[in-house]
Amino acid sequence: MKDFSLFDIADFVMDEDFIRWVNLKEQADNVHWENWLNRNPNKHLIVAEARRILESIGSEQSIVPDNIIDQEISKLLHAINTEAEPLQELAPVRRINNRWKYFAAAIFIFAMLGAAGWFFSPEIKKPAKFAYADITSSRQLIENINTSKNTITIPLPDGSTVKLASNSRISYESRFDSMQTRDVYLSGQAFFNVKKNPHQPFRVFANEIVAKVLGTSFTVRSFEKDTTIQVTVRTGKVSVYAQASTPASSKMSEIILTPNQQLVYERTGQKFQKVLLNNPVMIVPPAVERSLVYDDAPLDKVFGDLSKVYGINIVFDSELLKKCTVTADLSSETFYQKLSLICSAIDAHYELIDGQVVIESTGCK
Repeated sequence: MKDFSLFDIADFVMDEDFIRWVNLKEQADNVHWENWLNRNPNKHLIVAEARRILESIGSEQSIVPDNIIDQEISKLLHAINTEAEPLQELAPVRRINNRWKYFAAAIFIFAMLGAAGWFFSPEIKKPAKFAYADITSSRQLIENINTSKNTITIPLPDGSTVKLASNSRISYESRFDSMQTRDVYLSGQAFFNVKKNPHQPFRVFANEIVAKVLGTSFTVRSFEKDTTIQVTVRTGKVSVYAQASTPASSKMSEIILTPNQQLVYERTGQKFQKVLLNNPVMIVPPAVERSLVYDDAPLDKVFGDLSKVYGINIVFDSELLKKCTVTADLSSETFYQKLSLICSAIDAHYELIDGQVVIESTGCK
């Protein structure tokens, strides 16, 4: 059994289970790693950096046979060792840990072989077109265009509603009854309030991305002239992935968003970034927030209440901070002001990582 709590960046980058999670993002792996990170909040920064390294390399290296990779790594390591031997006669030097040596070699080889695989590919396909006009022109759809300066509300066949922003358009089938999914196509900006139906997912096609839900409310902004596409969740969960030629390649880019989270898709670089909103809003009735008044309350209760009120995951070491208490009136401050007040009281600080809050602390005095 692997003890991931002892892993550093090099260990994660070289671990096949971790690589599979970063590249494939399968649901079972997502659940496993989310639970593990909740139990090991001190590893968030290390995991984030390891993910960044793997994502910067990309997944193209999988097209190269394992035996070729092993051969090239062996050659590179032999060259490294050969070059290092004469130096030992000149002056004492600090030895490089073997794990880091393999780490550097693997990064180099993966990058080079991935580039070679792309360069020597017999057929480089032209990127598919996912613009609104390209994907709706061959379909017989109902189209609504908002040429006014005000937002208009559009009822959909399933009982869902769309608030369509100015200079935006949306298309959809006249009926969803006989379809496996409820598909709509957007160019511009719209707020969707989707009627829940777990047997018929609701999908929004917005240029290069697809947002899929079972029943929730969220906003999509995808104007043709914009360099980014944004998906912002108000309630529930939204699955977002890039349109691609195969379901497998779409699955690799899937991102799950929860309330007060926003996904920003950079169209030129084809990169996803998940962030928290600058001003998170409550997902519960206002009366609940007025109860956020504490007198020597345990820290886990305070953070638990905030998570419920805003739908935002707050990660902290409950064992380390189990003796911390909070006395404060948090009923009128913004979300980030609340966090700042709490952190000041317990001598901690917070960071926003991957759309969630991570509390860093050495413990209460």
